[in-house]
Parts: sequence; C-alpha cells; structure tokens
Amino acid sequence: MLIMTSNVGAAQIHRDTVLGFRTEEDEKDSYERMRDKVISELKRTFRPEFLNRVDEVIVFHALGRDDMEKIVDLMLQDLRAHLEPRGIHLSFTDQAKTLLVQEGYNPNYGARPLRRVIQRMVEDRLSDEILAGNVRDGQSVEVDEAEGELTFKALELQRE
Repeated sequence: MLIMTSNVGAAQIHRDTVLGFRTEEDEKDSYERMRDKVISELKRTFRPEFLNRVDEVIVFHALGRDDMEKIVDLMLQDLRAHLEPRGIHLSFTDQAKTLLVQEGYNPNYGARPLRRVIQRMVEDRLSDEILAGNVRDGQSVEVDEAEGELTFKALELQRE
C-alpha cells in the first residue's frame, strides 16, 4: 500500500472558505463542492496515466486551529518519549503551545510547517541548552512563552 498526500487544490479551497455558521446540510454541500474542485484540479495537474493507477482519492477537510492544537500535543508527546531515556522531562505551558500553533499554522500547507516549527523552536533550542550544560540528564524542563519566544527553564535534578 502506498499513501500519497498533496495540497493540489488547497489554495482554491482556502479562497472559497466561507466564514460564519452553516447547517449540517450546508457543510455536506460545501464538502461535495470542495471535493469536485480538488478532483478537477488533480486532473489538470497530473497526467491521466498516473491518475489511472490511483485506486482512491480521499479529500480531507482543512485543518482548523483545534486540529493543530491536538497535533502539537501529539508531536510534543513524541519529543518527550524521545528524551525519556535521558530522564529529561519536558512540560509546556498553554502559552508555549499557543505560540507553536501560531507559528506553525498555515491553512494552505496543513500540519507540515508545524513539524519544522517544533524542530526549530523546541528541538534545536533544547539541543543548544543541553550542549551548553544548562539542561542535564534527569532534569525537568518547563517550556514557556515570553515576548513571542519560547523560554526554557531547567528545574532541579530529580533525586532517586
């Protein structure tokens, strides 16, 4: 099985997005129109020989802010698991998570920019803190936000 993703038609969907309240029926019609536009864009973008080999096309709803917050939590959970063997425990304030969502949210590109933002703003910075000796194995680190930047506060070493 091969799963491919594409943002073909994403710009069109973003332009056509309507703000406000919709009924469930409006939502269903809106999704069908969006799907038709994406399929049409796929046909313009890819050669028929390629599309003929694709068994199924699934069109997802655009990610919203709530979705991005959940994705941030999942990505940070993965990062915590990666640091667990070193005994480094990360905690993030709501403000820190909000900043990551703000920096990583782009309705045209989905969650892809979020991965790069977490790498740049959290992983790279934390690596620098570890290399500088500011964060050591066995420490807890609180990540917060101040003036549009993430701050890292190493807490006392955990005693066993």
